Amino acid sequence: MTRIDATFAKLKAEGRRAFVSYIMAGDPDVETSLELMKGLPAAGVDIIELGLPFTDPMADGPTIQEAGQRALAGGMTLQKTLDMVAEFRKGDDTTPVVLMGYYNPIYSRGVDRFLADARTAGIDGLIIVDLPPEEDDELCIPAGRAGLNFIRLATPTTDDKRLPTVLQNTSGFVYYVSITGITGAAVAQAVDVAPEVARIQKAASLPVIVGFGIRTPETAREIAGVADGCVVGSAIVAEMAKGRPVDEVLAFVASLAEGAHSA
Repeated sequence: MTRIDATFAKLKAEGRRAFVSYIMAGDPDVETSLELMKGLPAAGVDIIELGLPFTDPMADGPTIQEAGQRALAGGMTLQKTLDMVAEFRKGDDTTPVVLMGYYNPIYSRGVDRFLADARTAGIDGLIIVDLPPEEDDELCIPAGRAGLNFIRLATPTTDDKRLPTVLQNTSGFVYYVSITGITGAAVAQAVDVAPEVARIQKAASLPVIVGFGIRTPETAREIAGVADGCVVGSAIVAEMAKGRPVDEVLAFVASLAEGAHSA
């Protein structure tokens, strides 16, 4: 059982929804992003999604693209991201960490080496947005063998014919993208999300977590109320971009977590 599996089992036993937060590794610098990461569990975050900076983040909106560019400009690399997770693990051995990004940096490192290093660092799962199910032999299946969850995205355009293919080797949870398009582009609506989540839950024996378009505690509560939890990314990254102190950003995260947990 991975930390992700254990977290969802605990939440289910407690009758609570999950709150997942996304931050970009190295934004605005390694020290600040590590400080933020270390503070997330106490702010109510159940699972941390850690963005791996990449030069061509095609699925991300301007907020996360700019965060990645700031991180890269500051010298952030895949190795430094793994080091950041290892440092986080010195003080937290229970909160799941999911690395979210694109395949190119992993391919460049070598899949076997990357998976071994990711396990050693303390990463629990992967979301690699540019690897479709047809490419599962590239990383998804090897990741499963290495003991990492491979989390797949489902979208409003994932119809009943496509859904079984998407779910085939998915583990940990299913990430449902609530809107079409890039991150931060619109506001999620529970009335639209609910039937889609129910459809995926019927087809999968996994929790369904909803992301994209969640920026307020109220929306977090509404979306978590029709799913197994929710993800907030762009709204948190935007607070960091404003140069706010980490404690203020964590207070904002805590308000979002409270919203999700009150569902």
